[in-house]
Amino acid sequence: MLPSSRVRQMESAAWRVESRVSQLVDLSVRGLEQMRLPTGVFAHTLRGVPGPDGPHTLLEGTDLLYDAIVALGAHRLPEDLQQKVLGQPAAPFVTSLLPAALTTDDLGGAALTAWALAEVAGVVSDELFARLGAALAVPSAPLLTVDVAWMLTAAVAAGAAGVARADGGDEGSVGTVRTAARAWLMTSQGDSGLFARAPHGGTPAWRAHVGCFADQVYPVQALARLHAMSGDPGALEAAERCAAAFCSQQGAHGQWWWHYDFRVGTVVERFPVYSVHQHAMAPMALFELADAGGRDRVGEIGLGLDWLRAHPEVFDELVDPGTNVVWRKVGRREPPKLARGVGAVATWARPGATVPGLDRVLPAVVVDHECRPYELGWLLYAWLDPAETTTGPRGEEPRR
Repeated sequence: MLPSSRVRQMESAAWRVESRVSQLVDLSVRGLEQMRLPTGVFAHTLRGVPGPDGPHTLLEGTDLLYDAIVALGAHRLPEDLQQKVLGQPAAPFVTSLLPAALTTDDLGGAALTAWALAEVAGVVSDELFARLGAALAVPSAPLLTVDVAWMLTAAVAAGAAGVARADGGDEGSVGTVRTAARAWLMTSQGDSGLFARAPHGGTPAWRAHVGCFADQVYPVQALARLHAMSGDPGALEAAERCAAAFCSQQGAHGQWWWHYDFRVGTVVERFPVYSVHQHAMAPMALFELADAGGRDRVGEIGLGLDWLRAHPEVFDELVDPGTNVVWRKVGRREPPKLARGVGAVATWARPGATVPGLDRVLPAVVVDHECRPYELGWLLYAWLDPAETTTGPRGEEPRR
């Protein structure tokens, strides 16, 4: 599978990553296979736990959103490995998610399923896009930035699938979602270039200015894809502003920090540092931005990837080939969410404020021994080249 075009980009800039990325891809295939449940979908979490006979792992829960992400990543594997990961080829797997997507209360899961259906199976569900469009049409609805970014990416993917709309116009419900999601993101971006989690309400005032790392990378990806598809200069400029803002805050050892103040572009709380941000989400968004005509940020990608093996916070290894996982994050030793709450209140009152002595009182020395399937799915998606051909759920050629 390797070297992929992404690996070649890194190697040409003197970042020697081929063996590391190859290890991570192989680990992801094995790890995802062990996270698939007898029902055919994926567990929400693989958790490492101690026991009287030594450490072992448990699988817990399910999540439609994670299933869709795994399908997107697995689709970039050869078909024999798709079968190994999913138990079947990617197209019929993702098609089987549609009924759940039509009834779920999770707009993010619905949007990701719409994206995966279009990209993996060449299928566009008018009913699913109508539902997303209806959510975007509610004035002042407290939508989440991540969900809206996924809606935009889904609409771009549906357009790329080349499905002719029976009702004419700008692709019907797909065009409606694309226009509305773009407008929502463009009017929600802060002066700093960053995004808040829910900029139009739905969060307490003392944390309304806060956006996490995911709230940055998914809009960058969505807006870059929109520009690549339609030549939208405003979308590219917005994506560039956001990427420049969070890249300017990257840690000295490559850490992608967790919470930001979208008003002024500063870090609200650094920890946890999530492994998926380092090995998958930041590379995915920054590669796609460069592909769309944005600045090349191979250096930031390489530094972030280096953190996986040279993290200064803990001695523990995060990449665990024996368990076939990358452990989820390095966080503080603290009561749940204490540091991020303190940071949010401090920066609400005074933008750019820091909390003295926080690292001493609540040190970042804890490894979270969890792994979630979406993390490995995004790893495959970030580093492997897109599949050259796509087949529909019953073996037919996709509509083009």
